[in-house]
Amino acid sequence: MRKITEIFATKPRTFSFEAFPPKTEKGAASLRSTLAEFEKLPFDFASVTYGAGGSNRDKTLDVVREIQEEHRLPALHHFTCVMHTKTEISVILDRLDRSGVYNLLALRGDPPKDKPDWRPGPDNFRYSSELVGFIKERYGEGFDVGVAGFPAGHPMASDRDFDADILKRKIDAGGDFVVTQLFFDNRDYFEYVGRLRARGVACRVIPGILPITNYRNAVNFAEGCKAGVPPEVHEIFSPIEDDEAKTAEAGIAYAVRQCRELLDGGAPGIHFYALNKFETVSSIIRKLGV
Repeated sequence: MRKITEIFATKPRTFSFEAFPPKTEKGAASLRSTLAEFEKLPFDFASVTYGAGGSNRDKTLDVVREIQEEHRLPALHHFTCVMHTKTEISVILDRLDRSGVYNLLALRGDPPKDKPDWRPGPDNFRYSSELVGFIKERYGEGFDVGVAGFPAGHPMASDRDFDADILKRKIDAGGDFVVTQLFFDNRDYFEYVGRLRARGVACRVIPGILPITNYRNAVNFAEGCKAGVPPEVHEIFSPIEDDEAKTAEAGIAYAVRQCRELLDGGAPGIHFYALNKFETVSSIIRKLGV
């Protein structure tokens, strides 16, 4: 199977992970080793990140090709529109189409750190919904297009209802499925799905899970993207934050509990923000009995 929606047609739930392109030769070797190990696990697809303004565009495509050709796993190529003109986007999409990329995660993206004040002009897309509509209008069903969801609300959204309205725009524009941002409180996910269903969004909403391997990093990242951190996380991890082994063990246990509750509650699978680490995700998968 090449397209993710084809997998959905045969599986009521899927398991997947996110990888990021390595910056060094050592990182590349580590990623190859990780992918070889992940191939042994029951994953249905992988996603590959894409830097601001396409800063690691070629590396993303290289990893996508490796996942698809070497490991025979469908790959979801992240694709942002920030910093790209519409003409540039057309050229890049044509290249991806010729390169055998079948699945895209369409994102607005954030400006790179060296250009924080960048603003879209007349020849740029302002929102990911516009990018989704452009892809579907130009390529029809040539690409499966996933979109990002934010159970706790997007950092720029005025409230969670408005955020759900924005997500509906992405689906109405042609989005095929949703992969959510990380969250640590499952109520955020279930309430989010409820808001989407009330708006007529019927596609899959796959929860994204970040196993905690470093307490402070996880908290900072979650707070930076408005994901929120429930008191329980602080109570569990704050006393052991300087103990790497205990943090990893507690992180696995917390993620397993999160995943079980999500799956029991009807979630159509799990997408792991694996951070290119095999052992943590492998342990979670084994404990889940997938």
